[in-house]
Amino acid sequence: MTVTPLLSASAAIQIHAAAAIIALMLGIWQLAGPKGTIAHRKLGYLWVAVMAVIAISSFWIRGLNQWNGFSWIHLLSIYVLVTLPLAVIAARRGDVRRHRFNMIGLFVGALVVPGFFTLLPGRIMHQVVFGL
Repeated sequence: MTVTPLLSASAAIQIHAAAAIIALMLGIWQLAGPKGTIAHRKLGYLWVAVMAVIAISSFWIRGLNQWNGFSWIHLLSIYVLVTLPLAVIAARRGDVRRHRFNMIGLFVGALVVPGFFTLLPGRIMHQVVFGL
């Protein structure tokens, strides 16, 4: 394990990776902990902010370059930026079922699954985790 490839990457990739690691840890904490508490709400708002940083920073990462510098992952980022406020609105309205569905969907579909793709050979995080 070495962080050298990440430290050699662009600032956008560094911000994106750091935010993703924070979001993963916060997300696990949120899913495992009690719901509806003040701590859950405060950490939830932090998680939403960090997820927004991940989505926004992705627009400066153009490595896959499928469509003029953009790729399918940027569609996922748009989905995240639309779904995050919808999930918060659902919670504020007391629609726990919709809030839970959106948040778990974002955690798994926009954080965990794409995170596994970063571990594929040739990707920076593969080099970080498994070495050069």
